[in-house]
Amino acid sequence: MMDPKIQLAIQNAIELYADSKSLNAKAINTELVKVFSADEDFLSKVDLLDAAFDNYPQLEELREVFFDLLLMNFFSADVIKLEEDYLDSPEWEQIEEDTLDRGTELLNVLLYLNECEDEGIEPELEDFLKEFLLVEEDEFQDEHRIYEDMIANQILMESNVSEIAKVAQSVDEESELKELFYPIMCFFYDPKPTADTKKQIAQNAVNKDFDLAIFSILETFNHA
Repeated sequence: MMDPKIQLAIQNAIELYADSKSLNAKAINTELVKVFSADEDFLSKVDLLDAAFDNYPQLEELREVFFDLLLMNFFSADVIKLEEDYLDSPEWEQIEEDTLDRGTELLNVLLYLNECEDEGIEPELEDFLKEFLLVEEDEFQDEHRIYEDMIANQILMESNVSEIAKVAQSVDEESELKELFYPIMCFFYDPKPTADTKKQIAQNAVNKDFDLAIFSILETFNHA
């Protein structure tokens, strides 16, 4: 099974990313839809996803982001076919353990956007950090460490895209948010961007193809 919102997010991201690399977006999209829709268990789907990315080395920097999307699809579509308490089962705990080093921090933003949709609220950076990630709570100091650059630069929400780009380039190379800082902050800066804002985001992008693909995924999740 496949969540229609995730299918659209994949299509939009691949079209943007493949365009400048002269890749066949339609063929890639078809292959990924097959992976996401496959009637297999989660770890088997991970293997299928990795095989698909092995076929397209030009897409490598999107591999872990698409792992996040595969996980989101599992939560929204696949889990319906399983036992009600499957996500609390020892089997799922083992899967989480086995995939601990997979995925990115984009997953948290996608989960937050689903929550925003459920609660009928507009996504905001402060709400994401304080109410969703609970970065100010003592027991969530790991999240505080990971999202430190976003916490410290919330003032960028009152600034502009070029300032977000400047700060993005100063984020520590070892940070788990290094690659994601610009597209995520641009999204929170303007979750429903005009064509002009999108143009500015593209013009100021740090890593254009990747940044625009990530931004499109977030925008799709927020609109679909």
